[in-house]
Amino acid sequence: MSEQPLLVLDPTGSDPDAEHRALLARGPATPVDVLGVRAWSVSDPALLKRLLTSPDVSKDGRAHWPAYAEAVATWPLALWIAVENMFTAYGADHSRLRRMIAPALSARRTAVLAADIEALVTGLLDELDALPPGTTVDLRARFAHPLPIAVIGRLMGLPADRREEFRTLVDNVFATHLTAGEQAANTASLYALLAGLVAAKRAEPGDDLTSMLIATRDEEDGSVLSDAELRDTLLLMISAGYETTANVIDQAVTTLLTHPAQLAHVREGRCTWQDVVEETLRHEPPVKHLPLRYARADIPLPDGRTIRTGEAIIASYGAANRHPDLHEDPERFDATRPGKEHLAFGHGVHFCLGAPLARLEVTTALRLFFARFPHSGLAARPEELTRLPSLISNGHTTLPVLLRPAREAPAS
Repeated sequence: MSEQPLLVLDPTGSDPDAEHRALLARGPATPVDVLGVRAWSVSDPALLKRLLTSPDVSKDGRAHWPAYAEAVATWPLALWIAVENMFTAYGADHSRLRRMIAPALSARRTAVLAADIEALVTGLLDELDALPPGTTVDLRARFAHPLPIAVIGRLMGLPADRREEFRTLVDNVFATHLTAGEQAANTASLYALLAGLVAAKRAEPGDDLTSMLIATRDEEDGSVLSDAELRDTLLLMISAGYETTANVIDQAVTTLLTHPAQLAHVREGRCTWQDVVEETLRHEPPVKHLPLRYARADIPLPDGRTIRTGEAIIASYGAANRHPDLHEDPERFDATRPGKEHLAFGHGVHFCLGAPLARLEVTTALRLFFARFPHSGLAARPEELTRLPSLISNGHTTLPVLLRPAREAPAS
């Protein structure tokens, strides 16, 4: 079978819906260009789930990707493959790291945060409510951003006066329009902040996850996280705990304000806020494409082609969630959809540990926002909203919303 020409994934993320359709039209997997790196984009959900649980697929580029050294030196996404944490670990090494980190994000620990999250959301809404009725605000900047950075900031023990700096640097990690040089400079600044956080917590431990991770020992061999593993685990928890949650809040609010019938479903009891969150995760997952994985053996594809040993693989979650085999009429947002299956948090051993926390934050944010501002509307047409400049992150640069609190009836 002749090789398909590479489909270039758009680094500016300007039209993800069209990109999803293009990927799905090319079959279960197709070769793509990811900022100059050739990889197989997998968009068929059944195939993707099989690969995500296969021992023949690794996330350790150092061990299983011949192009690793060159990519680390020249690729804008070098940080995504070079970090030393469970995101890039394979086999026993991944099991060890996940075993050490999982208690920090357990369901029990997440559940006790519910009251704190509700208080944080209420505080942000109080600030918005103090504005004159009918004010237009950037809800991403004023609500979707500050909530998750405040939550993860408190959990990790980030100094309050450094959280905005962390937020800006994390945003740049996901920004795929930056050059390799710009990304290298951003990584250096981010690592300097993380080194400062670790030094502060070593000197004066607190009741936070950074201090806990510094003190954690593996239950099997008694080992601690290496300095690089600790630094990169903190990076993973901060970035995954912030960026993805902000995107889901952004996308859910955008959808509900664009499709008032969906909001009516919640208000009239035909579905729950949890249903809205799950359908948002399916329809507009916070991460469109997640780099990278690597074939450890030849992998035959359903259409007769083969992913060869050593070739790179990118999980295209956005397209997989829109696959017609997963749901009927997949391009339509429907919070009353009976099936909830999606791949927004991954699958298999790398399934996101922070999923319960993200769900709790987004559900609380939507419930309280629409109770406080039930008559609000988008202050721009949906097609006028600008996407984040990223082939990874799925959100908007700004989300202009006309605030109308409960005390103000909509204009007739």
